[in-house]
Amino acid sequence: MATLRFMIALGVMLLPAAIAHATTADDAYIAGYAAAALKHGLKIDKASLVVRNGAINLSGRNLNAGDRAKAAQLLAEIPGVNAVKISEDTDQQLIYGSSTSAQASAVQALPSNEPVILPTGLLPIGHLFKPLLADPRWTHFSAAYRNFQSKNFDGRDIASVSFGETIPIYRDNFGQSTVQWEAGLQGGVFSDFNLDAPSSDLVNTDFIAALYSSLRVDQFSAFGRIYHQSSHLGDEFLLRKIGTKFERVNLSYEGVDLKLSYEFPYGIRLYGGGAGLFDREPSALKIWSAQYGVEFRSPWRVELAKMRPIAAVDIKNHEENRWNYDVSARAGVEFESLQVLSRKLQLMAEYYNGYSPSGQFYKEKVEYFGLGAHYLF
Repeated sequence: MATLRFMIALGVMLLPAAIAHATTADDAYIAGYAAAALKHGLKIDKASLVVRNGAINLSGRNLNAGDRAKAAQLLAEIPGVNAVKISEDTDQQLIYGSSTSAQASAVQALPSNEPVILPTGLLPIGHLFKPLLADPRWTHFSAAYRNFQSKNFDGRDIASVSFGETIPIYRDNFGQSTVQWEAGLQGGVFSDFNLDAPSSDLVNTDFIAALYSSLRVDQFSAFGRIYHQSSHLGDEFLLRKIGTKFERVNLSYEGVDLKLSYEFPYGIRLYGGGAGLFDREPSALKIWSAQYGVEFRSPWRVELAKMRPIAAVDIKNHEENRWNYDVSARAGVEFESLQVLSRKLQLMAEYYNGYSPSGQFYKEKVEYFGLGAHYLF
């Protein structure tokens, strides 16, 4: 029964991939539209550009800084465009469609460090601040199996699921520059189920809701938010703990945090930041924490399976736990052919060592290995 429940949750993650091709942008249409827009708006008669999966890669060799910004904004407003990249590397003219996919892939895989411009306006697609791959509490859709190395969490075999998203409500540019900002909402639910219990008991659920704003300048991005988190134990778990020494904690707090990120060539990203809590329950909960990490998103793709290697390490230090290290490491692959609503399926092995990220158990030191499926931008 426990295995069946976990497989159903995993199936919910994978089922939408069957309709992925129905949401793929028409690259040929976008390429023609882009060429016409550049000719009409900037008097560029022969634009050198590549379109793949709704992303435009435009050569900026013959464009000055002002024209680059104008071209980026102009192209980002085209219906169906997911992103605009101004680079020095594109040397093909109007390459699009499946017949030239190998050439387009080669351009897309170039380890360049050029800025990417995302569409603006109300409810735009994409994110200025990329999701954190190894953060156990970054809101997204996931299902994972985790094998704990001790029983201080309530069992060794745990199914963990999350449901949530970071939703940009509005995005715009600062004036005529390529500097972009956005504001939006973030919300998520994180639940753990004990697969060793007779009825796969719900152990803990964390709820997170936030207002956020982010900024992007070329390869630098920033993400700030004010958020609420509360944690709740499952009824079956509490019934099993009647008569034991288990002490329930009504954990709830508000917080503010800020994260800064920089993306280097060859898919390397570094980030770091800090957070502070207020309106805390219990009131003795200490305020400060730090977070930082490194990620690798391969610029090269394995064409046979249309997948890219990815890896990340996320580290947190909490004043509450005497600034000890909470280390989360994940590595796996991202499948570009299995995507829905611009979200790509990722399969990752994971390792965690530190104080539990599950709210009610924040004072418990845990270690686990796992395997999970994730939908992230």
